[in-house]
Amino acid sequence: MDLTYLHTFSLVARLRSFTKAAEELGYVQSSVTAQIQKLEREYGAALFERFGRGIRLTQAGEELLKYAREMLQLHEEAKAAVSAQASGRIVIGTIETLAAFFLPPLLQRFRKLYPGVQVVLQPGSEAEIITRVREGECDVGLMLDRAYTGGDFVCLQLREEELVLLAAPDHPLAGSAEPLTVQALGGHPMIVTEESCTYRSALERELRGEGVPYLFAYELGSVEAIKQCLVHGLGVGLLPAIAVREELASGKLAALSFRLSGPPFYTLLIHHPKKWISASLQSFIGLLSST
Repeated sequence: MDLTYLHTFSLVARLRSFTKAAEELGYVQSSVTAQIQKLEREYGAALFERFGRGIRLTQAGEELLKYAREMLQLHEEAKAAVSAQASGRIVIGTIETLAAFFLPPLLQRFRKLYPGVQVVLQPGSEAEIITRVREGECDVGLMLDRAYTGGDFVCLQLREEELVLLAAPDHPLAGSAEPLTVQALGGHPMIVTEESCTYRSALERELRGEGVPYLFAYELGSVEAIKQCLVHGLGVGLLPAIAVREELASGKLAALSFRLSGPPFYTLLIHHPKKWISASLQSFIGLLSST
């Protein structure tokens, strides 16, 4: 059933006139009459009756008017909700570091703008995030990597991320006044993230490329676990600076004077080129881009 007919019916009922309803709607009167007749055939009952020179609702018409008003109101509410896109959910594939140390203040700001939108974070490795975005399981993906060159996604470089080689303050390498070369890391136990981590892979390639013997003594999937092992003097480790601000400020960890060679790392946002970007998702991307 066309909601236009219910709108016409409600207007005729309010104005108590086919003629006035036609004038307000910009129809000819015969069109209004035809719409009401179609409703009467569909519901199997007369909706209006003549009363002197005017018309009034029949009992069936009175009953239908209650439902018509509710249906039209729901229709308007649905249009407003869809237009504003102030509900629903956004699924974000992201790595642990960004979920814990980058996203929280942005999620707080987003919640004020769209309190009815649910945000779902799906943690995973960069490879898992790419797969989920490609298959539509995630609306967007947030990764920490060098500039993404694949042409199968829309990719935004949100900001450059500093990587820091860390150790306990009393570690032998912590007192070096000169910049450390990759050769200086040889022989020192290292605490690393999982093998799929992009910056762990970059460090390993550099060590291999320079022929430096290295020992990955501990491989941990948790940034917090790595930090605690570093604090307790179990080795050196490479982490994003955003993940260790508190530890560096408090003196629990020391930043070694070492930098990875090659291009910088960025926080990257990717989404499928055919992904429909709702107003709420566009606002979320805008918040990320403004950091």
